[in-house]
Amino acid sequence: MTDQHNLPAAHVEQAFPVSSERLFDAWLDPAMLGRWMFGPAVREERIVHLNRDAWVGGRFSFLVERGGERIEHVGEYLRLDRPMALTFTWAIGGEPGDSRVNVTIEAAPDGCALALTHTLPAGAEGQVEQVEAAWYKMLGVLDQALREPA
Repeated sequence: MTDQHNLPAAHVEQAFPVSSERLFDAWLDPAMLGRWMFGPAVREERIVHLNRDAWVGGRFSFLVERGGERIEHVGEYLRLDRPMALTFTWAIGGEPGDSRVNVTIEAAPDGCALALTHTLPAGAEGQVEQVEAAWYKMLGVLDQALREPA
């Protein structure tokens, strides 16, 4: 078993003007995932499918087409504690080295606050800034999506 404390990790935080429940649900709803985590609002790509079995031990497969290449993001839900926390593994299909994403959500006076830690595989120290930038971009798109009428 790998010691998570000695691995490189990206950390991001962001406030959202919505309830903790609404923010938590945006991580599991395929329609919302297609608005903020994947698709043309985030980068030049086409969503092929966003499949998920949202329970502890359930798996997900998010397949996109980017630059003529199909890229599958896969993982397993390790913790689902609505509306406070979720943890899942994260890997690009076919590449070695799962990483782990831990999301915590706390109620705040004007909505809620999210803290995310993405623990990367050993040897990925040079990718921390890139991973943080990607999460900040996605969370910015999520913020905009949550501000739009449902």
